[in-house]
Amino acid sequence: MPEAPIAPVPGEALAALDGLMARGAAFLGSRYALLGGAMSWVSERHLVAALSNAGAFGVIACGAMEPHHLEAEIAGTQALTDRPFGVNLITLHPRLEALVDVCLAARVGHIVFAGGIPPGAALKRAKEGGARVICFAPALSLAKKLIRSGADALVIEGSEAGGHIGPVSLNVLAQEILPHIRDVPVFVAGGIGRGEAILSYLEMGAAGAQLGTRFVCASECIAHANFKRAFIRGAARDAMPSVQLDERFPVIPVRALQNAGTQRFMAYQAEVLRRFQAGEVTKEAGQLDIEHFWAGALRRAVVDGDVENGSLMAGQSVGMVTREQPAAEIVQELIAQAAGALAGRGRNG
Repeated sequence: MPEAPIAPVPGEALAALDGLMARGAAFLGSRYALLGGAMSWVSERHLVAALSNAGAFGVIACGAMEPHHLEAEIAGTQALTDRPFGVNLITLHPRLEALVDVCLAARVGHIVFAGGIPPGAALKRAKEGGARVICFAPALSLAKKLIRSGADALVIEGSEAGGHIGPVSLNVLAQEILPHIRDVPVFVAGGIGRGEAILSYLEMGAAGAQLGTRFVCASECIAHANFKRAFIRGAARDAMPSVQLDERFPVIPVRALQNAGTQRFMAYQAEVLRRFQAGEVTKEAGQLDIEHFWAGALRRAVVDGDVENGSLMAGQSVGMVTREQPAAEIVQELIAQAAGALAGRGRNG
């Protein structure tokens, strides 16, 4: 059955939604205060440019790229859009400051630091170079610390998100952080798949929202058709975090669709634990073996289409991904849903 067309929304409701998004949109320089989540192998030039062209704010996932690769990706994105976009840098990257320099040389206006608290030198370098800095805040105390360190905006991401996750849901983080942070814009992320949810967080004080999973099946996204089909088939309960078997071998939880690869990961942990207990491997070597298990697994799924053995990182909003469609259509659906909810209140009030 074909999807129903996007219903028209009264101009007053759209204007009201614009008002709620005004701070976030002004900060990003975009039409809407919607960031694309930075997903390795997925958030490259085509999807990033499509999101920015659609009025959202695309973000390149640098991941493990070397500086010259990032330079080429930024140039490729700039060839596809004249709208603002950002670059997400992993704080543990060994060449972090060089990557910051690449962004500054290319006049990227926003740098997103992810994967931990950014080193002071890198944050200072980004700000002194003229970029706006966005950081992830997993708790109120860290949100305040990041602002003191110079963060220009924050993202609070709940455990409903795909990929590497923290332990707290967005519902709780929003209540913990939004009422107390007014100095900088705060964007919410994790499990968001519809505009009504975006509206609710805007009314709580969020400046905007970040969505990743919802955009994987954008027609401009280069992800393999098998990867997209897995998302279209997936339900919220299929996107589960990886499990740690033994506290001596900690595993950073990764939320992904369950497949044969996730089952093998459990078996692999058990084998490493057996070898450690038998004295065949040191704790350090065992930990390294576990961490290396998924090396390249996301690429196998996204690029090669191996959805049985690769990693299908997905947020719990995956059940709201029902078909492949242009990025601009997805953005307009989200805006129409949020504005429609506002308009409905007016009719029922």
